[in-house]
Amino acid sequence: MDANLELYRVFREVARHSSFSAAARELYVSQSAVSQAIGNLEKSLHTTLFVRGAKGVKLTGDGKLLYDYTESALSMLEKGEEMLEERAKLLAGEVKIAAADTISKHFLLPYLQKFNGGHPSIRIQVVNRTSMQSIALLKSGAVDFAFVNLPIKEEGIATVKCMDVHDIFVGGRKYKHLSPYPMAPSELIKYPLIMLEGISNSRKYVDRYFMEYGILLEPEIELGSHDLLLEFAKIGLGISCVVKEFSKEYLEREEVFQIPLETPIERRSMGLSFLKNVPMSAAAEAFYKTVVSGE
Repeated sequence: MDANLELYRVFREVARHSSFSAAARELYVSQSAVSQAIGNLEKSLHTTLFVRGAKGVKLTGDGKLLYDYTESALSMLEKGEEMLEERAKLLAGEVKIAAADTISKHFLLPYLQKFNGGHPSIRIQVVNRTSMQSIALLKSGAVDFAFVNLPIKEEGIATVKCMDVHDIFVGGRKYKHLSPYPMAPSELIKYPLIMLEGISNSRKYVDRYFMEYGILLEPEIELGSHDLLLEFAKIGLGISCVVKEFSKEYLEREEVFQIPLETPIERRSMGLSFLKNVPMSAAAEAFYKTVVSGE
């Protein structure tokens, strides 16, 4: 296509008004500029688009054909420009997030509530995945952010730490008698253990702790939900490894009791990951600021 987009804008206005002078007023240009633009377009397309008459101009057959396509194409472009402007002003747009259900419930929810309150027109999409699955979605471009258990070392991924957490062991009333006395890892594994599935970063972190003592964990029960870890411990099925910060209500209500280790598991972190060197949309940037800066 040799003709530039502005020539088609001029063509549309002339066709709408059946007048060069009216089109010129609409476009805030001179009538001669409109005439020159139409002449250049006709030359480029090797056809005549208008028939000039005493009462103005009328579209030729080729002109009518071109006008239908021009009107549709320019309307789509203008709609796209409007949508981009709305996104820039945070009047539209979306933020896509991947996060494990535990992080979603115990960390992410307050930020989602705050962001939605300040930007109700922005659509929020959250998918529940493990940390590594969330990172895979991020790298594929399917989501803007991944909330993950750290550490994460992936090329092209930047991560901001959001909070520290502590892995602890808890039991229900059946195991309350163990709570006053710190226990060696070799003693703890004599009891039925309830752990997260081995694919989770959280579980791998705890596995590494026990490997330092030469212990390969073989839990009686493996689950995919942190809440179920607490519920299973509560009814006495075994001793669960949970996140202390996400178990406060159970501990405060004495539904479960912490069973301390002689050497506590070192704290770990949770963070917000995003693609390096990829500009964020206005909506994504606003969400990032809500989480990281508290804005």
